[in-house]
Amino acid sequence: MEKQKLESMLIDYIDNRLNTVDKRVVEQELVNNAESYKLYEELKEVMHLMDRSARIEPSAKLRAGFDDLLKEEMTSARQTKTVFFQPALYRVAAAVALLILGGGIGFWISHQREERQLAERERLEALEKQMQITQQMMAMLQNGQSASQRIQGVNVAVSMGKADDEIVNALVKTMNEDPNSNVRLAALDALSKFSDDAAVRKALVTSLQKQKDPVVQISLIQLLVKMKEKSVVNDLRKIVDDEKTMQAVKDEAYSGILRLS
Repeated sequence: MEKQKLESMLIDYIDNRLNTVDKRVVEQELVNNAESYKLYEELKEVMHLMDRSARIEPSAKLRAGFDDLLKEEMTSARQTKTVFFQPALYRVAAAVALLILGGGIGFWISHQREERQLAERERLEALEKQMQITQQMMAMLQNGQSASQRIQGVNVAVSMGKADDEIVNALVKTMNEDPNSNVRLAALDALSKFSDDAAVRKALVTSLQKQKDPVVQISLIQLLVKMKEKSVVNDLRKIVDDEKTMQAVKDEAYSGILRLS
């Protein structure tokens, strides 16, 4: 990636202004390119210091102290007698104070930078691990794999504490389209772990209209009722009224209507 474009994207990434696609591109670049990561750290440090500098304001106590000191200096300037070594003494004291202050600020900045770099490395390592798991899961869910391997792929998704859009879409596709009933049930079970997610809930509701496998239909109806998803009542009525629907599915749908109404 060109440095100018990378810098622009990194600045937007630090400010959290990138869309999901560009954010993933930048994170992949940071994981794979040490120079890009170094540039990212430098930009982040500069932007952090600029942001901090913009927010720092002198306290009321500090302003009052400065005013008092200024008055003392003005009073001293009016005096006819001045000790000859005072200016030199002030300059030495000021130099020592600046040296101590500068050393303290330098140490603080260095310490803060190290802490942020460590936290960022840990975040990127976790992100890289999640991406690897996602790639592994996607590969195992391919129809070219055996049914048992596809189920293992679903189990990999379950092991992740949080599912992103890519994982959710893969599980929904598996639940709706996989040729094996056991794999579809496994995908449905995996999605139930993330049912608090609005996108997952919507996918489950939509899936009820598509499912034709009685085993999956019954499990899906039970899950939606457990979720107290009242928006599916009309779909359940359609299932009950459909002459082609298996009686066991109709019974489950009717039971769901009673519990959700």
